[in-house]
Amino acid sequence: MGVVQTCFLFVLVSLLCVESKYIKYDTSSGIVPGKINVHLVAHTHDDVGWLKTVDQYYVGSNNSIQGACVQNVLDSIVPALLADKNRKFIYVEQAFFQRWWRDQSEEVQNVVKQLVISGQLELINGGMCMHDEAAPHYIDMIDQTTLGHQFIKEEFNVTPRIGWQIDPFGHSAVQAYLLGAEVGFDSFFFGRIDYQDRTKRKGDKSLEVVWRGSKSLGSSAQIFAGAFPQNYEPPSNLYYEVNDDSPILQDNPNLFDYNVAERVNEFVSAAMNQANITRTNHVMWTMGTDFKYQYAHTWYKQMDKFIHYVNQDGRVNALYSTPSIYTDAKYATNESWPLKTDDFFPYADIANAYWTGYFTSRPALKGYVRKMSGYYLAARQLEFFKGRSKARTNTDSLADALAIAQHHDAVSGTSKQHVANDYAKRLAIGYAEAEEVVGESLSCIAESASKGGCMSPTNKFQQCLLLNISYCPPSEVDLSNGKSLVVVVYNSLGWKREDVIRIPVINENVAVKDAGGKEIESQLLPLLNASVGLRDYYSKAYLSMASNVTPKYWLAFTASLPPLGFDTYIISSSSSTAKRAASTSSQLYDTKASQNDTVEIGPGNLKLIYSGKGELTQYINSRSLVKASVEQSYSYYAGDNGSKDKQASGAYIFRPNGTYSINSEGQDVFTVLRGPLLDEVHQQISSWIYQITRVYKGKEHAEVEFTVGPIPIEDGIGKEVVTKITTTVKNNKTFYTDSSGRDFIERVRDYRKDWELQVNQPIAGNYYPINLGLYMQDNSSEFSVLVDRSVGGSSIVDGQLELMLHRRLLFDDARGVGEALNETVCVLEDCRGLTIVGKYFLRIDPLREGAKWRRSYGQEIYSPLLLAFAEQDGDSWASSHIATFSAMDPSYALPDNVAILTLQELNDGKVLLRLAHLYEVCRLPFHSSRKWRKISLIF
Repeated sequence: MGVVQTCFLFVLVSLLCVESKYIKYDTSSGIVPGKINVHLVAHTHDDVGWLKTVDQYYVGSNNSIQGACVQNVLDSIVPALLADKNRKFIYVEQAFFQRWWRDQSEEVQNVVKQLVISGQLELINGGMCMHDEAAPHYIDMIDQTTLGHQFIKEEFNVTPRIGWQIDPFGHSAVQAYLLGAEVGFDSFFFGRIDYQDRTKRKGDKSLEVVWRGSKSLGSSAQIFAGAFPQNYEPPSNLYYEVNDDSPILQDNPNLFDYNVAERVNEFVSAAMNQANITRTNHVMWTMGTDFKYQYAHTWYKQMDKFIHYVNQDGRVNALYSTPSIYTDAKYATNESWPLKTDDFFPYADIANAYWTGYFTSRPALKGYVRKMSGYYLAARQLEFFKGRSKARTNTDSLADALAIAQHHDAVSGTSKQHVANDYAKRLAIGYAEAEEVVGESLSCIAESASKGGCMSPTNKFQQCLLLNISYCPPSEVDLSNGKSLVVVVYNSLGWKREDVIRIPVINENVAVKDAGGKEIESQLLPLLNASVGLRDYYSKAYLSMASNVTPKYWLAFTASLPPLGFDTYIISSSSSTAKRAASTSSQLYDTKASQNDTVEIGPGNLKLIYSGKGELTQYINSRSLVKASVEQSYSYYAGDNGSKDKQASGAYIFRPNGTYSINSEGQDVFTVLRGPLLDEVHQQISSWIYQITRVYKGKEHAEVEFTVGPIPIEDGIGKEVVTKITTTVKNNKTFYTDSSGRDFIERVRDYRKDWELQVNQPIAGNYYPINLGLYMQDNSSEFSVLVDRSVGGSSIVDGQLELMLHRRLLFDDARGVGEALNETVCVLEDCRGLTIVGKYFLRIDPLREGAKWRRSYGQEIYSPLLLAFAEQDGDSWASSHIATFSAMDPSYALPDNVAILTLQELNDGKVLLRLAHLYEVCRLPFHSSRKWRKISLIF
């Protein structure tokens, strides 16, 4: 016993007497052939708004919600990289980086430029945000990516090589081929795929693939892509932010808890485990997560140690790396990779938790973003025609607001309410500035006839952002005193266009004349009580004031527009001898008394047949000879409260707990309005759902405008409201949804192409994001539905398509946002659940004849006509203004399969013109033989 005590004392004294000395860690390791190479990729994931606003995240305020400060991250990274030339870091979100860059001295900027040149700091992905891939339209994805890449090119003369979409909740095919391969990326990495898919891919080493996202472009637009084994965080026990609880690598033998061998063994074990599910001898570790590296030294000190001791151990090789280095190493192996087609939707992280609710969450914000996107497209064109100036008001603010709104917690609808308000506020500020640009540009063009140019234009025009609630002060002027209303209608598309304009007016005796002074056919429709109530409440909510007047009518007239140009229409009081706008005949149908009757609406080729009870029964097109049975209904899914397994339906998750029909109980009448240009059917579906169905004389589709809300929750049940359109199409579980507004992808109910699906949520698990539309077909016909904003949709029953229009829920779904999705609007003390006004469009065609409509009309939905209003005395306008304008040669228009995505003057005076081919292989309409011709634009 005495000998043992003596030995123990000797060992203890020996340990205590070991001399402590400075250790220079060897971090210089590169790739070592024949060994497992562990690529340590230091990164932070900085949400451009989520629990805090983008500015709160940047400056580090409101930390009671979340301790996050992005400027601390970037301030901390620079000295950490300068301390060791082998250290590396990647940064993604340009919305933050550009804020930080503007705050830096020239000296710091020069240091950062050298870090970028040396490869220590790599700017990857490069967009203003890490955009969502379900809710944004592909044009917005392009724009926000371009905005970031332009800055990087201008300041650093580099172009990002890598796509890094690590947090969006599912991944689109358009992201892979258009925002990946076509952008010029060499690879694309992402974090979230379905838990069943991930398990299968781990088993057959197919987490990394060649992703061929476009059937039309094929292998020419494929990209090397990789999903992480488990989200985008480090392996367990390797988190090193200040106060993280992972054990450090303690290598001072003079101190207790010396653990070099233990930590090295853990590192090597984790590396081996990942190598066993990865092809080649290269694995990537994402060393960081949300808002990390606020004190970068703590991360790098530990990684320095791991690289040093792991490489001394020799079983695996560890190195500081970036996704670019990792990609180059993968390419160098000449490995064969599995082929991936289609996309990674829908996404579930566990059983019963499908992230398909956010496809519809915050539908008002989604609609606002889409509306501003189309407006921005037109505003940039008009800004170019006038001549851009950074010294004057320009479209930059709207560009920045839209870019930030594409973030995967913004347009997705998954932020806290105060953050959603911030996104909307930025859009409103951007719109106000762009509105001025549009007004000045139109004034400049219109006045150039008398002034021979326009050096300092004065905005003579007003515009209407709130037409969706029947509110448009510029059109609600009294014309009985001899004044006339000038309406300039701008078409941002490259082809000729004819559409019906609808504006609220207060006068009954009005006439509409075209630019040549010829009176054109018009129609008055009464503004019914449902619209007036919505107008009164929401105009107060938006503007904090009541309207002085209430219009009595909608005035409708047909506008014929040149490509990329405008036409002018004059509305005036009609004299006793002049022909006034045709009044709409109104018929009120009592559903109890008219049950055996049928009601036909539609002044043109398309007829919709209703039963006397107000139920849609038939769709008839006399031109295409389509005659089909069709029904439409509303219902809601009760949102699960999570009582069974703590998984509730929420902002992210769609988890229905029963389906309930919404019947028109107590709603005994419906109203039919008829006229020469369009017919309308008005139906009060329930006390909180109102619907207007329109059929236009010159159109062969039906337009359905829905008003949903406030969704009642007095029963303690959250509700997810859907509309279902039922036909006789025998689609055999198969339907098609768009990918980010472009390609259509085949979907098969309860089926996944890449693995054998275990069905546990037969409704939520079959929902997909809809940006453009969805359709189904059989051997003779196809049924299409297009939308005006991002929604979720599916075909849960053969012959039926459904869209989720609105959601109001009472429980948080435990994915971080910490709030129930319960949007309200208040006017003083009167607070109500949010009401949504939106549209969808439906059409039935013979087989293979619907593609042209889906693509061309879909583009028209995205790019609505822009209206600007002015007043004039007498007939002075035509003599002093240009009434018709087109930026294209009068003899030319783009074919209807080619869209103008961008026409924009850049800061250096160059012009950016983007065109898109709208058709895809195997989706062309019959008899389509479009050829490219030289485009003639007048600049």
